[in-house]
Amino acid sequence: MAFKSRFFANMKISRKLVAVFLATSLIAMGVNLFIYINLNMALEKINSVFSSNISLNELSDNLNQIHSGLTGYLETKGTDDLELYYSSTQTMEELMKDLNSTVTNNSVKLSERDIRNMLETYLKTADEAIQAKRGRNIDEYTAKYNECTKIRDYLNTYIYSVNNEQFKTNSNNYNALVNSLRYTEIMSLLIFAVASVMNVLLIVILTNTITRPLTRLSAKADEISQGSPENVEPLQVYSDDEVGKVTKAFNEMLASIKDYIARIRTQLITQSEMKEKNLLMETHLKDAQLKYLQSQINPHFLFNTLNAGAQLAMMEGADRTVEYIRNMADFFRYNVKKNSESVKLSEEIELVDSYIYILNVRFAGDILFEKEIDESLLGVMVPSMIIQPLVENSIKYGIKDVEPGEGKITLSVYREGDNCCIRVSDNGIGTDEDIIEKIMSNEKKPSETRGVGITNVMERLDLHYNNREVFEIKSKKNEGTQVTIKIPLEAGNV
Repeated sequence: MAFKSRFFANMKISRKLVAVFLATSLIAMGVNLFIYINLNMALEKINSVFSSNISLNELSDNLNQIHSGLTGYLETKGTDDLELYYSSTQTMEELMKDLNSTVTNNSVKLSERDIRNMLETYLKTADEAIQAKRGRNIDEYTAKYNECTKIRDYLNTYIYSVNNEQFKTNSNNYNALVNSLRYTEIMSLLIFAVASVMNVLLIVILTNTITRPLTRLSAKADEISQGSPENVEPLQVYSDDEVGKVTKAFNEMLASIKDYIARIRTQLITQSEMKEKNLLMETHLKDAQLKYLQSQINPHFLFNTLNAGAQLAMMEGADRTVEYIRNMADFFRYNVKKNSESVKLSEEIELVDSYIYILNVRFAGDILFEKEIDESLLGVMVPSMIIQPLVENSIKYGIKDVEPGEGKITLSVYREGDNCCIRVSDNGIGTDEDIIEKIMSNEKKPSETRGVGITNVMERLDLHYNNREVFEIKSKKNEGTQVTIKIPLEAGNV
């Protein structure tokens, strides 16, 4: 049923009109044919009501003609009487073919069978009488003739009786046929009314299949004209006819308008974001310049002082103190000179080594630091100060609550596809998922008093590579935290 409905919906409008016209015409022809057939059947039944009475009357008349011919021939032996006898006998045999010859429960059919048997007996006896007449056997043909006369008289009486019974039955049948004819008339009127309603429904359905989509199309066009095409939903296409094709074209036009508006909106958003990034970069640049200027306040005095302290410790034989002061001097010198530059990855790792050495002196070697470095990547250029803040964050938030001597930080550098991956991992308490989400969404701001901060590193990487996917944080409760930076390996960057 769904296939038929879909097939009709996909038809062209001209074919739909032809289909509806043919359907209505076929319905009208069917109704007329039904009425015609029923009327003819009723007329045939009416004509056949009294045909049985007519047949019995013909039998009786023909029987009398046979007996008249038989009588004339036996009395005068005339050829005309004999010819009448034979012609009437032949007619009787034809009439007898319509009589029932089998045993049945129908009383009328049983009467016909009795009449047939008696007629056969009569014809047989009459033939015997004629043969006796030809043989000049007066006694025999007289006896046969008398027997034929008795049979004829009984048959006429019996036929008359059966005829009366059938007439009564046929009268009842006639009344029933009249009632049936009236019922047929009423049914014909009802069928005609139903057919008329069906025709109207077909026309209404066809009209709706054409006008309803056009009405919806007009309403959608009004919505677009009001100035908010992005809020207008596309129309559902129910057919593949001319109206369906117009609806599809309208939907394509609507999608094109929405796409055009979306592209303009995206361009505006992109321009706005670029302006914000430029402002942010200018802010970071000014901040870096300020820090740089602040760090230049007599930096040579700081380095000279540290070098003097290192020489003094060396003269006193305090080798650990010498190493400690030199690492501290290298750490501060790197911060002052490389704060706004791109540096080799090897320099970033050396800075982390100095930082870990300083902290282990401070914490009596409680921090275990391991490195897994692909040395072929040491020449990769990266933004400065991107690894040390991650190590500082692991110490500050990751292993601070771990038992002394059990805290471990691992620095891994490896190649993954077209990226140089820098991973800082710890075996600390881990980081809550909501804190990671805040950091990645730039909601959690770094501390201004404890290093550059992980958020600042993420922002600088985003500005440098214009891609937030270069920074990734993974953590599980009580299983530590992994922070991974993916540096794109471009031509000449290795």
